[in-house]
Amino acid sequence: MSVVLVINSGSSSFKYQLVDVQSQQQLASGLVERIGQELGASTHKVLGVGDAVHVRELPIPDHTAGFRVMLDAFAEHGPSLAAHPPVAVGHRVVQGGARFVAPTRITAEVEAAIDELSALAPLHNTGALQGIRAARAGFPDVPHVAVFDTAFHQSMPAAAYTYAIDKDVAQRSGIRRYGFHGTSHKFVSEAAAAFVGRPLGELKQIVLHLGNGASITAIDGGRSVDTSMGMTPLQGLVMGTRSGDIDPSILLLLAKSEGWSSAQVDAFLNKKSGLLGLAGVSDMRDIEAGRAAGEPDATLAFDVYIHRLRAYVGAYLAQLGGVDVISFTAGVGENSAGVRAAALATLGFAGVHLDPERNAARERGIRVVSTDDSPVTVLVVPTDEELEIARQSIEVAG
Repeated sequence: MSVVLVINSGSSSFKYQLVDVQSQQQLASGLVERIGQELGASTHKVLGVGDAVHVRELPIPDHTAGFRVMLDAFAEHGPSLAAHPPVAVGHRVVQGGARFVAPTRITAEVEAAIDELSALAPLHNTGALQGIRAARAGFPDVPHVAVFDTAFHQSMPAAAYTYAIDKDVAQRSGIRRYGFHGTSHKFVSEAAAAFVGRPLGELKQIVLHLGNGASITAIDGGRSVDTSMGMTPLQGLVMGTRSGDIDPSILLLLAKSEGWSSAQVDAFLNKKSGLLGLAGVSDMRDIEAGRAAGEPDATLAFDVYIHRLRAYVGAYLAQLGGVDVISFTAGVGENSAGVRAAALATLGFAGVHLDPERNAARERGIRVVSTDDSPVTVLVVPTDEELEIARQSIEVAG
């Protein structure tokens, strides 16, 4: 059997997928949300049976209760977990610090380490830990594996992950670039290499994971050598609600001029900035519609977004000494021809030539959007983080 239950848990919700790794098929997926509120909700989708969706509302006091709701959905609506028993449960964990450089079988010691790392990602790791504990109680005899967003980036050289601050302070507080979206960057870079028919170890790649959260990674021979996100997912690109790169003195100014606490500054930069702060909407589709209608705020937001993308792609061209493949993935990367075209418009000097018709075509699956004679191959590669988590979980579980 090659079935894995993949859990992506937050502080008040968790997503799940039942994945058959051998066939690369998703058997079922769902969401348990509003955990701890007066009325929670469960959505369970069975794939291949008319894609039936089953919704239920009921009190869900904690993640353990939520896990029982999920198991009830499988029992009532299928697919049967007796007929498709998971050989492992894979857990997405955002922050693995410098300690976890690979998927890791979960033990009491690993749980404790994830808890300690909550200081670097309090919302993400705390929620993941709640999901892990509920899942281990629900499947006590199945291996549980933590797959860390940060693990893929632990191959970065010290020059890439080190911040120029006092080294003793940095070491005491764990301050360094960790990077995120590693599961997606790994999946996409490997899929791209397989698609172009070249060994992963020979390729220089740039992967643009552009969704509500966004990051770019420079990948040399299958290894991350630089990435745009930093100690937290706030650094780097302009995102849906996150500012990305910002002069750190602005934080001090906001605290003084607005009288804001550190929590207020944090909420401002993570939840009220980015595209939302610039144009009042966080969805790139709304930004592009506003831009097409001539709205100044939407136009500026798009231009700022693209300016930052070009800055990072240019930097990674320099770090890699050239590139063989550039891949776009995630919601914006896979679906916005306008963002892809604008991001690469100035890179003809580097051998990047987009084919307008291919780029504009609305097709599903991995595809080439560069011209046949482009020295650099440009791809759209749909990401599948759940499948990647399932694959890594099976490898660890044996």
